[in-house]
Amino acid sequence: MKKLIALALVLCMMLTGAAFAEELLIGTQETGTAGYTYATAIMQCIQTVEGYTVSLVSNSSGNVSSPVLIQEGECDITVSNSAPALWAATTGIESADIPVCPDVRCIAGGLGKDFINVMFTQSFVDKTGIKTIEELVEKQQTVRLIIKKNGSFGELAAERVFGVFGVDINNPPSWLTVEKTSGGAIKDGLSDDNYDLTIDHIGAGQANTTELCLNHDMYDVQLSDETLAKLCEQGYDYVTVPAGTWNKQDVEIKTVGSQQCIIVSAEMDEEVAYQITKALCENRDILVNTSAVLANFDPAVAGSKALTGCELHPGAARYYQEMGYAFN
Repeated sequence: MKKLIALALVLCMMLTGAAFAEELLIGTQETGTAGYTYATAIMQCIQTVEGYTVSLVSNSSGNVSSPVLIQEGECDITVSNSAPALWAATTGIESADIPVCPDVRCIAGGLGKDFINVMFTQSFVDKTGIKTIEELVEKQQTVRLIIKKNGSFGELAAERVFGVFGVDINNPPSWLTVEKTSGGAIKDGLSDDNYDLTIDHIGAGQANTTELCLNHDMYDVQLSDETLAKLCEQGYDYVTVPAGTWNKQDVEIKTVGSQQCIIVSAEMDEEVAYQITKALCENRDILVNTSAVLANFDPAVAGSKALTGCELHPGAARYYQEMGYAFN
């Protein structure tokens, strides 16, 4: 009888402990991607909280589609970018077949320093004398644009840049030819001067662009202040690309970008969101040790509108408010 009572007590303790355990699932891309590295870092931070267990699942095709995973309950946490998170939560992203995801909330933003990168081939500039997108559109100069495939953030960046001027790259005017392909094919096509222009959303050191600039003369395009302001109205934020980021880039470039952010569901318990946010902000060293890119993460501004894109989760807002940090 005593053994039965002892066993019953153990089972009760186990069941009681299970009631307080929090099991979380992080949706991510496949092993070897930047998204997987970020997810691993986030997991390590959350696991510092007693009673929290975290697992990774490779169910994401990229940051643009990440809000759908949250909306459909495929995971508890995932990584997106501030602009796609905003677009998905408010209007959806038609060109990427992303429906409106009203339940998406952010807990922290500013995990990277990516930016819209615009480049002409130097041969195109020498041939036409055109050095800006604004002049290109005004003169309706024949140009061959090569970008990443539909649904990629690079393709969306090109769509948004040309959209500022009322040009639809999915139904282009006669003077604009658009090719959508892989990153390697973009590099090769520009190197062979089969194309004149590319637009992407990348970070410093991105392999294909680095190799392209080392092996072929490219011209770094500066968007006008007015164009940049209009892109910021759409959810981007200002980024400065230092001189020397790419080979033969002699001046800094002012551009905009949309940084990685961590998103969850509006249905997530407020205390859980609070604990996750606290774990991330107070274990920044774990993030940095996992990936040097995450050194850009600054808890003091991680809850600000420019970095979160979509609405902040109340649990995250509570943490930022307690700490005296900026939050939307």
